[in-house]
Amino acid sequence: MAGELSGILEHVDRIAELDLEDVPPTSHVVELENVLRKDEPHESLDRDVALAQAPDPARGAFRVPSPQAEA
Repeated sequence: MAGELSGILEHVDRIAELDLEDVPPTSHVVELENVLRKDEPHESLDRDVALAQAPDPARGAFRVPSPQAEA
C-alpha cells in the first residue's frame, strides 16, 4: 500500500508542475453522452398511481423489509 501511495503522490507532483491556469475544471475525464434518449424534464408519476401496485405501502411511501428481518 505504501508503494501505491508513493505512485499517487508522484503523479500529483507531476500534475502540479503543469501550467493549468487556462484549463477549466471538469467533473469527468471524458464527455458524457446519454445514448438512450434526450434528457428532458417532465411531470413525475402521481404518488397514488405509483403506490397502487405496491404490496404494502405505508403513509404515502413504499414500505420495504428491514435488513434485520431478513437475517
